[in-house]
Amino acid sequence: MRQSGSDAGGTHDKPLSIHKKALDQLLALTDRFSLAEGRTSTVVPYFSIVKRTRETECIPGVLTPSFCLILQGAKTLYLGQEVYRYGAGDYLASLIDIPASAQVVGATERSPYIGLRIDFTTQEIASVVMEAGIEAEAREKGLSKGAFVGKSDAELLDIFSRLLKLLDKPNEARFLSELLKREMIFHLLSSENGHLFFQKVLFDQRADGVGMAIQWIKENYARSFTVEELAKSCNMSVSGLHHKFKAITTIGPLQYQKQLRLQEARRLMLSGPVGATTAALAVGYESPSQFNREYRRLFGLPPLQDIRAMRKSAVPWAGAAAID
Repeated sequence: MRQSGSDAGGTHDKPLSIHKKALDQLLALTDRFSLAEGRTSTVVPYFSIVKRTRETECIPGVLTPSFCLILQGAKTLYLGQEVYRYGAGDYLASLIDIPASAQVVGATERSPYIGLRIDFTTQEIASVVMEAGIEAEAREKGLSKGAFVGKSDAELLDIFSRLLKLLDKPNEARFLSELLKREMIFHLLSSENGHLFFQKVLFDQRADGVGMAIQWIKENYARSFTVEELAKSCNMSVSGLHHKFKAITTIGPLQYQKQLRLQEARRLMLSGPVGATTAALAVGYESPSQFNREYRRLFGLPPLQDIRAMRKSAVPWAGAAAID
């Protein structure tokens, strides 16, 4: 089990107090907005604010390319066999789409969970790397997971502060927000976790590698395929594809496809009058009974019961596939 979080004490009291002051200032800036439960969009397309006023269950979803900073509260992320616990001042960065489960811990009306979310693309990361002339290699000999937890610093919090203040100036935000986003990406690339962004297999979708395989499954999740066919199309051996795919996503290609299918089926049923059989066929299942079994295994309830329970719930974000 891996755990991340802020542990105060000893000689670190002064820098930690400065860090907490910066987080409190960011919280004060978010207080200017009327935040609904869940994710609130802003005038900056890639920037949203997340609020949870109660602890949640462990909810399956998908990490998408994003950077999420916690200002207040705590979360637990289940990624494969690893458990990440992180709180105020920590952030979660995801470089690719990865099925995972997450839970907001200890949130209340008086002390809600507050997080800031930045969505980005691998192309934007590659652009900053190229234009800034950054040269780095992954430190580990093998591959690392496509998501990680890190700790914010004063420079990163300052970028978020400027971004929040920019929301009051929508005309300026259209231009300046893109500069701030690139500055944030540059800062992440230059941080102690920056080497994790330099896994070429994640970004090069034209050459051999697992990045190409992941992209193909995302675009063709409703199609049936064998691992042998996928490996051949990516100029990889079956064993090599399995090893690299699992190292980055924690699961194999077929399990990855299955979870994307089930997440999409859930979204379809929640978004309109779509029954379980129709949703199953739409995402590529040929057997409704198999769909029901696998849906229940992932979400804990049969499809129709799950959808009814979520529609009755006062938590409007529960069906969203993307993990905040």
